[in-house]
Amino acid sequence: MESLVEATSGAVGSLVSTTILYPLDTCKTKYQAENRSLVHTKYRNVSDVLWEAISTRQVVSLYQGLWTKNFQSFISQFIYFYGYSFLKRLYLKKSGSKSIGTKANLIIAAAAGACTVVVTQPLDTASSKMQTSEFGKSKGLWESLSESTWTESFDGLGISLLLTANPSIQYTAFDQLKQRLLKEKTRKRSTDITSPEALSALSAFMLGAVSKCIATCITYPAIRCKVMIQSADSDENNDGKSQKKPRKTVSGAISAIWEKEGILGFFKGLQAQILKTVLSSALLLMVKEKITKSTWVVMIALRRFLFKTETRLKGS
Repeated sequence: MESLVEATSGAVGSLVSTTILYPLDTCKTKYQAENRSLVHTKYRNVSDVLWEAISTRQVVSLYQGLWTKNFQSFISQFIYFYGYSFLKRLYLKKSGSKSIGTKANLIIAAAAGACTVVVTQPLDTASSKMQTSEFGKSKGLWESLSESTWTESFDGLGISLLLTANPSIQYTAFDQLKQRLLKEKTRKRSTDITSPEALSALSAFMLGAVSKCIATCITYPAIRCKVMIQSADSDENNDGKSQKKPRKTVSGAISAIWEKEGILGFFKGLQAQILKTVLSSALLLMVKEKITKSTWVVMIALRRFLFKTETRLKGS
C-alpha cells in the first residue's frame, strides 16, 4: 500500500513537472543535439531555438512529443518510486534495522534507477527523436518506434545506466558541503553547550540546489553524448546513411563533439540543463508532497470499496 502511494504521487508529480517545463526541455534538447562547427552553427544559444519556433509560427511544436514524454515520465517515476519503496522496506525487514544507512540508501536508489532505465529506454529514445525533429515534422510514438530496430530503441542505454550515479554524486556533494557548513557554525559558537547543529530549511534548499548543480556538471558530458545518440537525423544530411551510424555510439558522439566543437562542446547547453534540472526537481517534490495525503485517502477508499464488493459477492 505504501509503495503504491509513493509510486502514484511521484508519477503524478513528474507528470505536472514535465508538462510545465516541456518547452524549455525541447529548446534545451534541440540545442544539445546540434553538432556543428562554430562557423556553421544554427543555434548560438538556447533562446535561438525559441525564436525559431516563434518566427516560423511553430510555437505549438515546442510541445512535440509531449504525450510520449509524459507517458515515459509517468512510467519511469512510478517504477522508480515503487521499486525504491519496495527495496527499502525489504532491506529493513531483512536487516532488522529501524533506519537505513547512507550507503545502503544509495545502492537501493541506484538499483531502482537501473531497473527503471532498462524498462523505459525505448520510450526515452522515441521522445528524444520526436523532440529533436524539425519543427512541424515530428513523428508519432508508434512510427518512431517502428522505424527503428529493437537494438536502436535501446540506443544510449549504457550512458543512461551510468547516469543513475547522479544521485550518489549529488548526495556526496551535499554531505561534504553540509559537514563544512556545520563545522563552521560550531567554530563560531561561543557557548560550550554541545547540542547538535542542524541546517535551516533555506540552507538545506540552497545546499541541495548547489549539490545538484555539481552532480549535473560532472555528468554533463555523458548527458550531451546521450542526447546526440538518441536525436533524430537532420534533414540536411542527405549524403548517405554512413553519417548516421557514428551518432549511435558513444565513441562516435565523443569524436564528433571533439572534432567540431572542441572540449567546450561537451558542456554545450549546461546552463539550460541546470535550470531545467533544478526546477524539475523542485516541482516534482512539491507536487508529490501535496498529493501524497490525497492519494492515501483515495487508496483507502478504493480498498474499502473493493473489500465490500468482495464480501457481497461471497455472501451471494
